[in-house]
Amino acid sequence: MKTKELIENEKKYLMQTYSRPAMVLDKGGEMKVWDLEGKQYYDFIGGIAVNALGYSHPKLVQAIKHQAEKLIHCSNLFYSEPQIILAQMLVEFSCGDKVFFGNSGAEVNEGAIKLAVKYFKEQNKDKHKIIYMKNSFHGRTIGALAATGQYKYQNDYLAILPKFKEVIFNDLDSVKAAVDEEVAAVLIEPIQGESGIKIATQEFIKGLRELCNKEGILLIFDEIQCGLGRTGKMFAYQHYGIEPDILTIAKSLGGGIPIGAFIAKDKIASSFKPGDHGTTFGGNPLACAAAIANLKILQEEDLIRKCQKKGEYFKDKLKGLKEKYPEKIEEVRGLGLMVGMELKEEGQDIVKKCLEEGVLINCAAKNVLRFLPPLIVEEKEIDYLIGILDKVFKDINLCF
Repeated sequence: MKTKELIENEKKYLMQTYSRPAMVLDKGGEMKVWDLEGKQYYDFIGGIAVNALGYSHPKLVQAIKHQAEKLIHCSNLFYSEPQIILAQMLVEFSCGDKVFFGNSGAEVNEGAIKLAVKYFKEQNKDKHKIIYMKNSFHGRTIGALAATGQYKYQNDYLAILPKFKEVIFNDLDSVKAAVDEEVAAVLIEPIQGESGIKIATQEFIKGLRELCNKEGILLIFDEIQCGLGRTGKMFAYQHYGIEPDILTIAKSLGGGIPIGAFIAKDKIASSFKPGDHGTTFGGNPLACAAAIANLKILQEEDLIRKCQKKGEYFKDKLKGLKEKYPEKIEEVRGLGLMVGMELKEEGQDIVKKCLEEGVLINCAAKNVLRFLPPLIVEEKEIDYLIGILDKVFKDINLCF
């Protein structure tokens, strides 16, 4: 089918929950993707932090192909080798002891919330509320949505959402004021991606850990977007010198194959007994084989360490644009290859113009250009993006 016909059919047959540009992506390789018309794009959003290895990494493709020829799916009623191997890898890489696999970020956040409540239920304590941060994003399912601090996502569903507690990001006093006998856990993204790459301070995270210890409540880190090497460490919590009680990951875990996981300390994980939680597709052999290959490649190609250097280079280049266009750019911030450029006006026109120039970027919180490139990005590709942004920013009338 041609682009026009496919887009017409999309509007006819799919629920209209996305606003998309009039192009159809067809294939990809490394940092690049091509549409059906053959136009090439450099991808600096990476499937929203999913494609850490870019497109069609040969070792990842081979692992998927090998497992597909062997066993794509088996029920969790039975053992499967890739699932057990992947769980062991995640435990060895993280501060956790036990893993549960799901299919998406929202799903594993739901599971983490459920586990936190069950942990206290096992102690005959009625702790069922979650403290979450204003401007956070944890998913669109009911439980995850209840812990998402953005009214625009919650508005139509307020009547059925659990009554969780919202507090102010980077404001420890706000959290302290929200703690009561019904609170089971504090749920936080150490870097808020959806709200424009907002980074938790060292003092705030250390204070949260101390507060949770003092009050006997759990600390849950949502590292769905910032985990697995994106910040220059395997997990973002490692920047803070503390450990969460439960950790959630997804997005880049499978290199593009849907898979998520929550990882918990043993004393908490043991609260789940057979039948307490489950999934049909979570941890299936194909997804786990892809995740195993993905994690091995991150190590073999030293991508996590390189991510720190590339991230600093990227931020320096963006700060150069800020110096050149101070009337347009407010701030550059980020950690590793999770980078945001806050503008003084809305940024959607810049996203559209970059698309026309063959570069895929994203705008979060209306005025923050969000960059989540594959971890394989090279300095020359960063330079190419900077050149395009420079060209776009020169046109004041178009952008501002």
